[in-house]
Amino acid sequence: MSKSLKRVIRALDAAGIDTTPVEMTEGARTAQAAADAVGCALDQIAKSIIFRGETTDEAVLFITAGGNQVCADAASKVAGEPLGKADAALIRSQTGFAIGGVSPVGHLSPIRAFFDPKLLEFDVIWAAAGTPRHVFPINPADLQQISNAQAIDFTT
Repeated sequence: MSKSLKRVIRALDAAGIDTTPVEMTEGARTAQAAADAVGCALDQIAKSIIFRGETTDEAVLFITAGGNQVCADAASKVAGEPLGKADAALIRSQTGFAIGGVSPVGHLSPIRAFFDPKLLEFDVIWAAAGTPRHVFPINPADLQQISNAQAIDFTT
């Protein structure tokens, strides 16, 4: 079991969330592939999108429904600073995850996070569990709480 997956499991356990990550045999390079693998709607996939704050040089997390796209202008407005592309090195150093497996929980350091209200329309959503091959089911309100994310619209 990878260190990243273990860190996500520990974070979920510490928050009192009773869930078990699922391994997707093929992995999932897209939200649609993840939805197909677990048998849910596209918007039940919680994508973890990381931007770099251009003023702070810190990672900023946007947890969004699978069918939605982050609007750069709206995201910059809610973050309170211009946002740029986060490269693999920044993502790895500040979150502890590799691109493709960024989880909304279990980061190495606290991270500013924003939550797509569309996710709250579901009883269960699925999020990356620290690897490109693992996801976990969770109640969206629980995920919003344990990720310390502010629910606000930032999508197109």
